[in-house]
Amino acid sequence: MLFAIFFGAGNLIFPLSLGQAAGTELIPAIIGFLMTGVGLPLLGVIAIGISKNEDVQSISAKVHPIFGLLFPVVIYLTIGPLFAVPRTGTVSYEIGIAPFLSEDLKTSPWAMGLYSIVFFVVTYFLALNPGKVVDTIGKVLTPVLLIILTLLLAINIFSPLGEITAPLAAYKAAPFFKGFQEGYLTMDTIGSFVFGLIVINAIRSKGVDSPRQIAKVCTTAGLIAAAGLGLVYVGLAYSGATSVQALGHLENGGLIISQISNLQFGVSGSLILSIAIIFACLTTSIGLVVACASFFNKLRPSISYNKYVLGLTLISALISNVGLTQIISFSIPVLVAIYPIVIVLIALTLIGSLLRGRNAVYTWSVLLTSVVSIVEGLSAAGFELGISDVFASYLPFYSLGMGWVIPALVGGLIGYVASMRQAPYAFENE
Repeated sequence: MLFAIFFGAGNLIFPLSLGQAAGTELIPAIIGFLMTGVGLPLLGVIAIGISKNEDVQSISAKVHPIFGLLFPVVIYLTIGPLFAVPRTGTVSYEIGIAPFLSEDLKTSPWAMGLYSIVFFVVTYFLALNPGKVVDTIGKVLTPVLLIILTLLLAINIFSPLGEITAPLAAYKAAPFFKGFQEGYLTMDTIGSFVFGLIVINAIRSKGVDSPRQIAKVCTTAGLIAAAGLGLVYVGLAYSGATSVQALGHLENGGLIISQISNLQFGVSGSLILSIAIIFACLTTSIGLVVACASFFNKLRPSISYNKYVLGLTLISALISNVGLTQIISFSIPVLVAIYPIVIVLIALTLIGSLLRGRNAVYTWSVLLTSVVSIVEGLSAAGFELGISDVFASYLPFYSLGMGWVIPALVGGLIGYVASMRQAPYAFENE
């Protein structure tokens, strides 16, 4: 279950792009990518596992009640209609449909438009009553897709398309930190924070109740799932790194994997991969729409679940037509802004037993983190702010995209001291 949650077909494109761009700096880059694409999602699930049934809303509310309302909305919009759901449509089109079209049709907006209508109409009707259909598709398609990918990666490892080339400029200076930020694009850390309770409830259904045992089961299963996912990501990154001589630098991972599979498998093999990825993306799309519609319906029950499903699929269909490269580009500033906040919340949840209800630690740590991460997000979006120059001059790691780390630690310390001064003995007997 853990592997299937993180093994989204839409995520397969990012290690390939990283591999092409990192080139000979592949090892430090993929290590950074694995930390945010595999390691942090694992910690997110464990954090939920030891947090006594808390979800993203209750954890966020420790920062401030208003934050506890607004931040989950931002999270669900990010993994829902703004980025992740439209991406399932564009990835499945780029890999499953576009390679088999003529050049004129590939560049025609009508082809993508027609496909997005079909894809999201199916998403809409199945999201209204997902039932066993989606479960069956997921149980069948995940192993099929994994087998096909394993064959493709094995061929690429033993018979690569070319030599690994020099890295692009972004990976020359700090490949580890660049890879670390590229891992944000998988959105798996956000997903683990949102869907962790699903895993926890599955563990509880087997008769495991104590937080310590739940954390132990999460850790054991998580390490197995993380190992499998890590192997897939490493194989994909290596395949991307060795494809530059044959393919050149392509604009997104969807194009890379479709052309690699065509060269290595031929048309028939590419067709099988395409079908598997289309259905895998479809199940991901349905699952995310169901989760988002359920969340917003709970938040505002006056609007029916069915209307939320309709609105979410319509927005996702429209955004999917801007194209995969553009969706990825638009998502980067948002993820740069919110990912550090999610990381800090996970870290604080993991040490929650030590904090013993000192919510000021959450408040100050997230506050200072947000100041820096939002500025970094605005800079990534192209807004030149004067404070960015100040941060770049005086804030450690800012140039590496990690300027939020020191403020997060300082904020946590301020919050701890503030809580001690307000009620020095309030927590002694808890």
